[in-house]
Amino acid sequence: MTMMDPTPNVIAPVAPKRAEETGLSPVMMRDIVLKTMFRTNLEQVSRLSAALCLPVSITQDLVDRAREQGLIEATGTMHAGAGSEMGFRLSDGGKARALDALSQSEYYGAMPVPLEIYAEQVQRQSVRNMKVTREALLAAMGHLILPPNLLDQLGPAVGAGRSILMYGPPGNGKSSISNGIRDALGDLIYVPRAIEYNGSVITVYDPLMHVKREDAEDDPNALRKTANRFDRRYVRCERPSVVTGGELSLSMLDLVYNPTARTYQAPLQLKSTGGIFIVDDLGRQEEPPQKLVNRWIVPLEESKDILALQSGEKFEVPFDTLVIFSTNFHPNKIFDTAALRRIFYKIKIDGPDQAGFLKIFAMVARKKKIPLNEEALVYLLKEKYPTIDNVYANYQPVFLIDQMISICEFEGIPYQMTPELVERAWANMFVEESEFAH
Repeated sequence: MTMMDPTPNVIAPVAPKRAEETGLSPVMMRDIVLKTMFRTNLEQVSRLSAALCLPVSITQDLVDRAREQGLIEATGTMHAGAGSEMGFRLSDGGKARALDALSQSEYYGAMPVPLEIYAEQVQRQSVRNMKVTREALLAAMGHLILPPNLLDQLGPAVGAGRSILMYGPPGNGKSSISNGIRDALGDLIYVPRAIEYNGSVITVYDPLMHVKREDAEDDPNALRKTANRFDRRYVRCERPSVVTGGELSLSMLDLVYNPTARTYQAPLQLKSTGGIFIVDDLGRQEEPPQKLVNRWIVPLEESKDILALQSGEKFEVPFDTLVIFSTNFHPNKIFDTAALRRIFYKIKIDGPDQAGFLKIFAMVARKKKIPLNEEALVYLLKEKYPTIDNVYANYQPVFLIDQMISICEFEGIPYQMTPELVERAWANMFVEESEFAH
């Protein structure tokens, strides 16, 4: 059961009306209620419902059931500031049961979403349902100087929500383009605080990776209250963006188990569901690129990933992520043909030619308010670039101009370009080849 959300293109998960609609077993729900009361000392149903992320009516039902079992008892007092709300506390039996449940898993708070129910929400907000237009990409990358045909390649790749490999020499904006793609994903999705599989709880929502968007407010004059009615076990967020670089290892793609708390945390790719996963600097990791990509083959082809619990039991989770690989190596040198075939889009990000370099240089100079100087530019193009075989990169204009500005500020002179300043800036861009004693 779903409802239309004010967020375009995404259907929100509907709040359950009865405990059975949560999809969780009565025992699991009861134990989470008891553990939450034990750990937080909450005594009012309204506050407990906020902690459990359940409607008040369901929370009251769970409390009543626990009372019937002698695990919760009414305090017989009304609390100041809580209206006419009755207070509740754990009985001695309830405390014993809570401690027993905590010994099995320290998880308490928000009720998890069963994996099979979460999988349905993933389909409703699939990354392949995104509508990314040329205008959105241009707006997100307007600060970059891009080759004329790059958006022609990027647009269909992003819109398809399939894997992308960007390759080319360093310093030409692969990372910036990846971030621009992330910024072009405009709509919002629903991220579960935690999911449940076979009695195990896996936390998914991560405030370090998920950007929460405040809920819409109801018009106080409206007859129908429609905002804030989605399932509170989810958090409304921007489409997630997870960026990894040389630190990425295969173990980071497995469930993270906390042996002390006996709880699980979702791996990076599960946290990025509905968004993008950027593997930057592929080839700089400890594991070889071929081994890393082999780990992604089944998820990329079948839209599902396989994770394992501490017991060794394996299970499937949805894989709904736009994966962007970025490397400074030529693909043929780090992948075999089978791996390359499984990456849907391969886009070369090359450096500019001399005319493109001058265009970027002039634009950066104008932006940073440093006047162009013909003598300095001739010196740069005729004397310095031949020493590196006239290989231009997109980062170089910004680097050189920032260096000259820093020198001018240090020397206390107006912003300017001269052959001497070009020489000093160039010296910081490359390290001279020389031997020295250790």
